[in-house]
Amino acid sequence: MVIAASILEQLADPYLLAVIFGSAFYGLVIGGIPGLTALMATALLVPFIIFMPPLPAVASIITASAMAIFAGDIPGALMRMPGTPASAAYTNDAFGLTQKGRVAVALGAGLFASATGGMISAAILTAAAPWLARVALSFSSVEYFWLGVLGLSCATFVAGASLLKGLASLLFGLFLATVGLDPVSGMPRFTFGSTNLMGGLGLIPILIGLFALSELLRNANVSFRAEVKTGPAGSIFRTAGRLMWPHKYGLARGSLIGTMVGSLPGAGSDIAAWISYAVARKASRAGRTDSDDGAVERIMSASAANNASLGGAYIPATVFGIPGDAITAIVISVMFIKGVNPGPTLFLNRPEVIYSIFAIFFIANLLMIPLGIACIHGFRLILRLPHAVVSPVILLFCMLGAFSVENTLFAVGLVAVFGLLGYLMEANEIPLAPAILGLILGPLLEQTFMTTMLKSQGDLSAFFTRPIGGTIGVITLAVWALVIALKAFRGGAEA
Repeated sequence: MVIAASILEQLADPYLLAVIFGSAFYGLVIGGIPGLTALMATALLVPFIIFMPPLPAVASIITASAMAIFAGDIPGALMRMPGTPASAAYTNDAFGLTQKGRVAVALGAGLFASATGGMISAAILTAAAPWLARVALSFSSVEYFWLGVLGLSCATFVAGASLLKGLASLLFGLFLATVGLDPVSGMPRFTFGSTNLMGGLGLIPILIGLFALSELLRNANVSFRAEVKTGPAGSIFRTAGRLMWPHKYGLARGSLIGTMVGSLPGAGSDIAAWISYAVARKASRAGRTDSDDGAVERIMSASAANNASLGGAYIPATVFGIPGDAITAIVISVMFIKGVNPGPTLFLNRPEVIYSIFAIFFIANLLMIPLGIACIHGFRLILRLPHAVVSPVILLFCMLGAFSVENTLFAVGLVAVFGLLGYLMEANEIPLAPAILGLILGPLLEQTFMTTMLKSQGDLSAFFTRPIGGTIGVITLAVWALVIALKAFRGGAEA
């Protein structure tokens, strides 16, 4: 009772509530601008939160990152330009609904799924953090390698009609991931003597180029207002209310996938979204179709995984002091600076602090619904502007987003190059999603493979000797065999 009273007293602090509201607004604005990520929103907060007490400082990061992850859906649905990498998985589905005049469905589904996924992960975080953290910490490079390979297998699910073109796009993304320094030897690869390429090709400039700039090129001679049939937005509450129950299993599945993936150090919300999207495309009857109902199923499942991964990342961070992603790495740094040492002793010595942090997850995700609706209506005004006004402004934000991430004009050049590549790929019906998937998972796959090989002295059986890793490996190979068998069976049937 004493601890509960202390938690309520801390949460009722007007200063804390003001910080949460201000961070929510800030996160929505940053996430809604293509190229500005949740990680960037968090990093930009550090100079301000460093002067705050511990709980408001952590609350600011939790709220801003959750809002930024959702807000990335808005430009993706309205203009086919994902605001954050985590929104890229289902951008095509959301934009397709918008073109049919179903803006409220596309964004309402994402909003309520994000809030639901966040609250489910917060509940799991509160109830099962110690146990889940122990499971995550038992993973070695073998388990991470097979998870990476399994993630790459998802490319076959998002490749579209042509598996060959999907694999070509995936291999292109994997090639891009090899540019820069070798993760083991440190030798430069494909840098051609350029210092700008030593650190590799940045995900954000490539993402902006492939999705945002290519879309601007594709619509250069098309009336923006004519192509996007906005229609009446309707009540987002009413629309989302009708969608929640029919897609309850997709919501629950995405939330669980997001929490589990988020609890694995280094995974992140973008990987969680891709995995959940791919599972929804195959595991759900509705998700397998290209209908509006199928699009909603995939959007809700992946959106739930997005925000659920944020809560999952706090499991190893709070229980063992190991960051689940880059955002929680900043959180841990702030906590240490404030004299709060994350780890098992935190649950014993200062339980009111850790459970207040867990409670803030619920507050932030509940606050997301009203503020998210207001943000959606604000961004929808963009659709009423002439194309000649909208396109230059979007292009400016794209360039600013790329420059702000890398702080070099080279990043702006990458946007231009990959914008043209994205336009050519789509013109030839080569999907963009597998390329992004390869770029995201490529470094993880390469590093874990090389680490395992060094530890086992080149013995490939090491990938199957560990119980969890071997099981994931068998499942992955079974997925490959199943896909090849289905393709061969369909090819034989057509012949």
